[in-house]
Amino acid sequence: QVQLVESGGGLVQAGGSLRLSCAASGRTFSNYVMGWFRQAPGKEREFVANIDWSGDITYYADSVKGRFTISRDNAENMVYLQMRSLKPEDTAVYYCAARIAVAITTTPSDYGFWGQGTQVTVSS
Repeated sequence: QVQLVESGGGLVQAGGSLRLSCAASGRTFSNYVMGWFRQAPGKEREFVANIDWSGDITYYADSVKGRFTISRDNAENMVYLQMRSLKPEDTAVYYCAARIAVAITTTPSDYGFWGQGTQVTVSS
């Protein structure tokens, strides 16, 4: 069983920055592919970024490429999402997710474990 707890959301002005954190349980955290997804009101959950077990391979949605950075600390069982140059359209609930597999994917249904989400609101 994997438990994920996000933190770091909040209200920020457009152009600002936030850093989301996700604390994961489980002794084999280093085996997990980790992802960040988001869901805005009335919209489907969408992929934001993910990272392989080693931290060497990352993927980003086109909408956040160059502004967001995903990273992980396997010693601390943590994954992070540094968000810069935030835009009002980044407003959403952000979810941390874990996939216990080697292959790195961007499909939400491929991730078996989810956190409760943290709200990010970007004002214009």
